[in-house]
Amino acid sequence: MPSSFFNQYKNQIEKFIDQGLAEDLGAGDHSSLSCIDAHDVSRAQLLVKENGLLAGVELAKEIFKRYDPKLDIQLFLKEGSKIKAGDIAFSIQGPTQSILSTERLVLNTLQRMSGIATFTQELTQLIQHTSCKLLDTRKTTPNFRYPEKWAVLIGGGGNHRMGLFDAIMIKDNHVDFCGGMKPALEKAQKYLKRLGKPLEVVVECRNKEEIEAALPFPFVSRILLDNYKPEDLTKAIRFIGGKKTTEASGTISKANLISYAESGVDFISMGALTYGANNIDLSLKAF
Repeated sequence: MPSSFFNQYKNQIEKFIDQGLAEDLGAGDHSSLSCIDAHDVSRAQLLVKENGLLAGVELAKEIFKRYDPKLDIQLFLKEGSKIKAGDIAFSIQGPTQSILSTERLVLNTLQRMSGIATFTQELTQLIQHTSCKLLDTRKTTPNFRYPEKWAVLIGGGGNHRMGLFDAIMIKDNHVDFCGGMKPALEKAQKYLKRLGKPLEVVVECRNKEEIEAALPFPFVSRILLDNYKPEDLTKAIRFIGGKKTTEASGTISKANLISYAESGVDFISMGALTYGANNIDLSLKAF
């Protein structure tokens, strides 16, 4: 059964698959067409060559199915399974040309998503003794955002806004361009009224004065405390006093993550969940 993430973003993921295949295939897979007969049928299996967390098998199934419904995948390991070198994640059987033509897109997505899920799980486990939850950001690979954010969920993290279209995030530049926090939020309030639909509103506050200006606005759901030191973050959270959900970001790494999570902040958003993860080595081999 497809995951809730796939169901929610089905159109975008199918578009990603179509664009990924078009990017690789162009006018045709000349390598396969030159030496593989159209009626040939073969089998291949996904070989795990590195320890980690498996992510992307559902997307792999969709890629195979969308390119050629005659391809039959048999899963041996589920999405989110712990993997070790030597494991076989799945086998694929069907037209040989189709297996070869889809191989690279399948591997690219599986390796990238497994790396992100593995790194996300590693960081999440470091702070599991706190109530803090890790979130991703918009610092994703262009045209690869949906698989990358999907992988964060598989690894136990959470998704921040998907893009500029599904939440309002008033950041430092918005505030400065508007001439201050209060005028920025007054304009945002009028915009939401005109828009006529609810959106989550996150406000980045650089100091106590900006926090004070943001707190009275009831539509502000979260205060983002960016580039705070852990001790200053703790003070800011105490000042907010539970009136708004809090989020920390900026200068946060694996080395100092625990100290930030122990500050009492509700969320930590890290671009490194996506841009800082290393791919997991996987290979599709004939058998």
